[in-house]
Amino acid sequence: MSLSADEWAGYAVGATGAVGGWHPLDAPVWSSLTGVHAGLAEGSGPALRYQPDIAPFGAVAPDRDGGWPALAALAGTGPVLLAGLNHPLPSSWEVVGRIPGVQLVATDALVTAPEPDAVPLGMDDVDEMLDLVARTEPGPFLRRTVLLGTYLGVRRGGALVAMAGERLRPAGWTEISAVCTDPAHRGQGLAGRLVRAVGHGIRARGETPFLHTSAGNRGAIRLYGSLGFQLRRPVEFNALRPPAPDGGAR
Repeated sequence: MSLSADEWAGYAVGATGAVGGWHPLDAPVWSSLTGVHAGLAEGSGPALRYQPDIAPFGAVAPDRDGGWPALAALAGTGPVLLAGLNHPLPSSWEVVGRIPGVQLVATDALVTAPEPDAVPLGMDDVDEMLDLVARTEPGPFLRRTVLLGTYLGVRRGGALVAMAGERLRPAGWTEISAVCTDPAHRGQGLAGRLVRAVGHGIRARGETPFLHTSAGNRGAIRLYGSLGFQLRRPVEFNALRPPAPDGGAR
């Protein structure tokens, strides 16, 4: 079920931090790939994407036209995932998946704190992280996604049962992502504790936490609201396949 009009009332934040007439959160992938994550990017000019085993996201420049051919060259046979569309989609591109989402930003009500039960996760933990993601489906997570930022996990009996970490890094902001808990260990508040712990590290850098989740995931939206996040805007995640190089069908 999508959010009602009343629930959307007052979602917008001010333009503080706007760059060149657009806010970093309005083009979070582009802002990340031209900033903190530039070393993890592929492409140049008006289109960029993450290295394919890190994240499926790509972007065209929000303040320039002509990015679609460049993104098609990067995507190859595709698909590539866009967090919102900053320019009209050419008719030659195919939408192969669409998820209505919401963007939430931390307010002063978010109380962040280290989590004593949390341990840092890295490349040596990737197989366990991928297994947890496969069972809980928090969103895209690939073999080198862990390189995007800090990831924290909670173990029980040596097994990884919950985690959360950092994904997109637009200027002045960091996205908290991959928030998931093994079904057998839910109801212990692990997700909220890990969000607060990851948020603690983000604020220590002088940045502000934010989140994306499905617009239909009312449970997650309620959880994040109870922690101190507020709705900022709707954002649609589109999996797009570029046209074939010869103009024919894929």
